[in-house]
Amino acid sequence: MMRYATNRFQRLILGSVTLLVLTGCGAEIRPDGPKRVVFTEPDGTQRVVEITPSSEVRQAAIDQLIEMTTDPSPQIRANAIEALSPITERVEPIVALAINDPNEGVRSVAAMVAGKRNLATLAPSLRGLLQDESPFVRCAAMFALARFGEPVDITELSSLLLDHPNPRIRSQAAFVLGELKEKSAIPLLQQAAMTRLPSASTIERKIFRLQIAEAMYKLGHNESIDTIRAALYPSRADELEATALAVQIIGEVRDEGSIDQLIYLSDPESDQPMPAEVRLGVASSLAQMGHREGSFVALDYIDSNNELVRAQAAAVLGKTDGGENLGRLETILLNDQSDLTRVAAAGAIVDYTQRQLARSGRND
Repeated sequence: MMRYATNRFQRLILGSVTLLVLTGCGAEIRPDGPKRVVFTEPDGTQRVVEITPSSEVRQAAIDQLIEMTTDPSPQIRANAIEALSPITERVEPIVALAINDPNEGVRSVAAMVAGKRNLATLAPSLRGLLQDESPFVRCAAMFALARFGEPVDITELSSLLLDHPNPRIRSQAAFVLGELKEKSAIPLLQQAAMTRLPSASTIERKIFRLQIAEAMYKLGHNESIDTIRAALYPSRADELEATALAVQIIGEVRDEGSIDQLIYLSDPESDQPMPAEVRLGVASSLAQMGHREGSFVALDYIDSNNELVRAQAAAVLGKTDGGENLGRLETILLNDQSDLTRVAAAGAIVDYTQRQLARSGRND
């Protein structure tokens, strides 16, 4: 879920009849049934990873996510992989197989998750993605290998940032440079910000500038936060996508100075009431900064007729605190007719319970 298609980047075939053998990771990887993956190390030893079911709410959510990594929809597969990413031992074999998924979005998500979770055993397989036909996938592979400390040439990110005709790919290159903490990239990003994009729409240009500002802020250029904050106030309805992205970025970079502005945006009685996507984004971003009182915003939309809104509301319940959040998420997981909403609810259960485990000092 590249970021724009699925909120910052988005089937994984575990195979039951045809034997799928993937080389790389310093090992041979193959599925052995729908919930079992065998890693054969170079010395011939084998490591078997099994994903066993459980009746507990957390485990039920994990099991559901695992099933969804084989869903016919690439978006569901990608979302399920991302949702499983906090659980390294569960997501490793899934990512190992998803690297060869037929869909570029799923391959991209798999590579990004590998980098963020430091799944360095997958480095040889990820190196193969450097030749992928999709620039999104190549960007993600460069990110993962660089995060592992592997030797990798990332100069292609410069050409993608400055020259690619698709502004979304330029945006992804900027995002990856920011994630890599490449401070030497600041002049390059400044140059990109001044580049004309004659074939891009107004919103694509605005998103590109926002992505550059985020990357520069992550690299220590603090003045770039002003560009992000300015996008919080759309002058036209077609700028709301940029507003939603700016809200999300503020949460990710934890810009405490924007908290009052975010609270104002979430107020349904304000002079310019924001739509569900923005209000829910505010609750999520505030939660990322430790202000987890926003479950009431999710409750405004949990019964929405729009599955995307219900999915976002479920995600907010996972990030916020509330005595009934877990029960509500379990109800959504079991009863919602939308796969998109259910995968969000399952991921939210993982988020919520992961936080509970961390508070109790456990690592189940």
